[in-house]
Amino acid sequence: MNPKLLFWVPAALRMVLSLLGVAVVWYLFGATYALGIAFVLMAMMVFVQLSYLFQLSNWLDNPHSAKLPDGWGAWTSIFARLYRMRRDDEKNQAELTEWLARFRQAMHLLPDGVVIMDDVLFLEWCNPAAEKHLGLTHERDKGMRVTNLIRSPEFMDYIILGRYDQPLTITFRNRKLIVQIIPFENRRQILVTHDVTETERIEMMRRDFIANASHELRTPLTVIVGFLEIASTELDLDAATRAAHIKLMTEQGHRMQHLIEDMLTLSRLESVDYPLRPEPVDVRKLMAQVLRDAKALSAGKHDVKMECNGPDVLGSYDELYSAFGNLASNAVRYTPAGGSISLRWQDGPAGPQFIAQDTGIGISPEHISRLTERFYRVDKSRSRETQGTGLGLAIVKHVLLRHGGTLAIQSVADKGSSFIVSMPKSVISPVHHAELLVK
Repeated sequence: MNPKLLFWVPAALRMVLSLLGVAVVWYLFGATYALGIAFVLMAMMVFVQLSYLFQLSNWLDNPHSAKLPDGWGAWTSIFARLYRMRRDDEKNQAELTEWLARFRQAMHLLPDGVVIMDDVLFLEWCNPAAEKHLGLTHERDKGMRVTNLIRSPEFMDYIILGRYDQPLTITFRNRKLIVQIIPFENRRQILVTHDVTETERIEMMRRDFIANASHELRTPLTVIVGFLEIASTELDLDAATRAAHIKLMTEQGHRMQHLIEDMLTLSRLESVDYPLRPEPVDVRKLMAQVLRDAKALSAGKHDVKMECNGPDVLGSYDELYSAFGNLASNAVRYTPAGGSISLRWQDGPAGPQFIAQDTGIGISPEHISRLTERFYRVDKSRSRETQGTGLGLAIVKHVLLRHGGTLAIQSVADKGSSFIVSMPKSVISPVHHAELLVK
């Protein structure tokens, strides 16, 4: 039914019934009694209306504490609708509070910084990422002008020019940030910050890697191409010269082959599509193979010894062989003839350890922290003499990362070095654990 009819029809019926009652009194008792009854009814109706208006006024002043009455007549419908409105409002407010909490949680989890400012750049709110990027503190800096908090000439110029359609790249607090101001509403602006420090570092590493790899490949290629040009232009070369050229080209070809193999190994170790699939590793067999390779590389010039007293482990045989083999070959390459090299696999305080110790040329302290970088060499000329690719220790680092191990380097210049691989106890083979329990 029409809401207007729902209001007026009952009101009209009550008025008609009242008039009929007054008319009956008039007919039975006369006009004086009828007027008296009419006055009393009118006073009662006015009192009821004023009472309900008073209760409505109290409720409007404090809708959460005051209680709505059930009402009478038209007031029943009015109070019922007010109650429904209040209930819907509380429901909407609860939903709004929940969505606001979700929004704030999302803003807190964003890796990008978000700063909300008013039209004159006074700070209203910022998320933790913005605090980290810009050195802000929401509680301390709220209400302060952002240009007084971010002291950067480039940022000031960006604000003054007001060309917010393009982002700005600045270096601030030892971070490289991409910042952009986005106006919204009439009196609000959002400052968004994106930290590209790590991205820039990775991009620089990629550029350096490509440059170094190109340089390392160019050297043997230049030698091979040069000898091939000589051979093609000087057909009357004597056999000894031709044999020497072929020997040098073969050596450079092998060097280039080893470099490419190491690059492919590194790429595979870093790939997410190549997860580690642990399998039982016979460490005695692995160490024997590493010892044979080290002695072959030494060609009798060094005293190479091996001890294997540690447990078998779970991991990749090929990867561990590559890591241990690289450390052993480095010990041979950087130890002068007549020196000694010790390769040990043993139980350590926190798990099994592989130690490659030599009496070689040693490493100065300033170089130790960078040894696992790709193509980093302490002495480039000596590395070329020893046929190193510059990727061996980088391979060792990635193999250990995949197996949960760590590499420690102890070295003294001109006295020797020790490369200590520490593996966690979790990699010990269950078969070996069982043997220990039996014993």
